[in-house]
Amino acid sequence: MNTNAQIHTFPKPIPLFKQVETRFDPEYGVMWGHMNPAPRPCFNPQILEELGNFVRSIDEPRGKYRHEGSMHTINYAVIASKVPGIFNLGGDLELFKKAILNQDRELLVRYGLKCIDNQFPWSRNFNLPLTTISLVQGDALGGGFECALSSTVIVAEESARMGFPEILFNLFPGMGAYSFLVRKVGRRKTEEMITSANIYTARELYDFGVVDVVTPDGTGEAAVYSYVRKHAKAANARRAIESVRNEFEPVTHSELSRIVEIWADTALKLDTRDLKMMERLVRAQQRGSANAEGTITAPNQVRLEAAAGDD
Repeated sequence: MNTNAQIHTFPKPIPLFKQVETRFDPEYGVMWGHMNPAPRPCFNPQILEELGNFVRSIDEPRGKYRHEGSMHTINYAVIASKVPGIFNLGGDLELFKKAILNQDRELLVRYGLKCIDNQFPWSRNFNLPLTTISLVQGDALGGGFECALSSTVIVAEESARMGFPEILFNLFPGMGAYSFLVRKVGRRKTEEMITSANIYTARELYDFGVVDVVTPDGTGEAAVYSYVRKHAKAANARRAIESVRNEFEPVTHSELSRIVEIWADTALKLDTRDLKMMERLVRAQQRGSANAEGTITAPNQVRLEAAAGDD
């Protein structure tokens, strides 16, 4: 496969999901999962459930996939988005707000655990000779950025932007952000990125060592395949290095779980002003969903909402 046009010719399986579209490329053993959440481009409970099923479809057969009657090995698993201009805008803030108003800690913890249950095996390459990749085309905020960070490799188009807006409503990203990011950039930079609410470009994140490949807009899938072809030439050694990294600086499920507990307890302490800001960001998510072409970007919406936070 040498052209970008060929990327779009693979047979698609019968859809099993409503908010996740899967596709398998037998030539390179690439399993694709494209997120298409509704009604807002965030991690609502349904897409979390579907992503869990997607992850289990890779994990439980131990990296095997039946395609056109034959069993194939999954060598690469890619998470991407079908929403133009948006990878994912993060947590379900409407759900968070309701849970906080009802002081429903169980709901918050259950939500957080679903997130990390999806991201933990992904972050460890399923403990298989398999490499996980995030393709970020557009904006990845909060939980969207956490999702991207859980992959071994991040490929981002030039216009992609990523950041953590949670500090704007007095919270922090609690589903893997600190754990994944600190192992890439260290404690000081991690805490700066989480507490500043800055939105970073793909090029800035590449310079930080967070993003692995930056590619021009519209060439994301081609860049993934370029990376796959290069990786496959020395896959045995490269996967060994990935395994060494996971052993040397392991992210454990218990670590992620404890942080979810801290996140839920912190969320329950938010006051009226914090919830008012959260509601502003819910509206920003809604506008991001309505703007199919992405001409009004979610990061700009977030910053505008923040500027209006004291009115």
